[in-house]
Amino acid sequence: MKKTKVGIINVTGYVGVELARLIYQHPNVELSSVTGRSAARQKLSKVFPQLSVFDLTIEEELGDVELVFSALPHKESAKECVPLIKKSIKVIDCSADFRLNNPQDYPNWYGFTHPAPELLKEAVFGLPELHQSKIASARLVANPGCYPTGAILAMAPSVKAGLVEPDIIIDSKSGISGAGRTLTLSTHFSEVNEDVSAYALEGHRHLPEITQELNLLSPKQKCLITFTPHLIPMTRGILSTCYATPLSGKLAGGKKGVEELRQLYSDFYKDKPFIRIANEPPHTKQTWGSNFCIIYPTISPQSGKIIVISCIDNLVKGAAGQAIQNMNLMLGIPETAGLQSLPVYP
Repeated sequence: MKKTKVGIINVTGYVGVELARLIYQHPNVELSSVTGRSAARQKLSKVFPQLSVFDLTIEEELGDVELVFSALPHKESAKECVPLIKKSIKVIDCSADFRLNNPQDYPNWYGFTHPAPELLKEAVFGLPELHQSKIASARLVANPGCYPTGAILAMAPSVKAGLVEPDIIIDSKSGISGAGRTLTLSTHFSEVNEDVSAYALEGHRHLPEITQELNLLSPKQKCLITFTPHLIPMTRGILSTCYATPLSGKLAGGKKGVEELRQLYSDFYKDKPFIRIANEPPHTKQTWGSNFCIIYPTISPQSGKIIVISCIDNLVKGAAGQAIQNMNLMLGIPETAGLQSLPVYP
């Protein structure tokens, strides 16, 4: 069977490398072209010895492909994606450049004016658990951010069911790879080792994504999201702990209420292959290297608040794996193709 030729723009970042790793085991697609200006004209296997299975040269421009993953930073990605879309090449953008529906959000949150605001109406937010049918018919998919993926999946069933008050608190902790491969003082080993810190308390750039998608699930009651991200000294993983107050009369008291909540989540995600509803609070290690999102919903017996914990690998379900999941839907092949690997342990 003929394989679809795909390309990666900016293969030299963490997301680009992870895309290449996952594509190698994919039965339906072939990685035929990669770019990366910092390593142009070098063999991919020389720059990344773990990718020695590929006989590819990193180029400055893409070759002939049918679908492209853009792993460029925000602002830069849109410039590269727009010409490809005009050529009718399917695009999955792993930056933030097409995630937000309102073009005015880009100057506010990302500091630039969007070069193609007309495409924001067409772009599909690539969270398959919520937008599967739209993704399947899309030519432009905006791959969600890592924090929004875990947070939205954690709260979507409760918000969709009209179960909670609008005030939602999301506390997320991420490994260092979420900051990207570019060297900075704040991600230097000696700065982050044995240290935990909160950041972006004035408003993280992923906040409008979370708010946008949860509000689409709750058009009559807009969500008020408090989102605090933390950086912790590990390489991969995001753990999000979400808190919300249940509306009066929506859940039974005590253990029965917990059972009702768990059933709601199980029903909401019953046909979603990468969602696991856990019986115990999950660990980030339980998703390491996989496309799974593990969710644990419960109710505090002391405060009565709903607590939902989610875990993902920020580079897989939070980035490259989800991009491939979106690609599978766009190409009309099984959603799980190339993504069946179990988490790595220990």
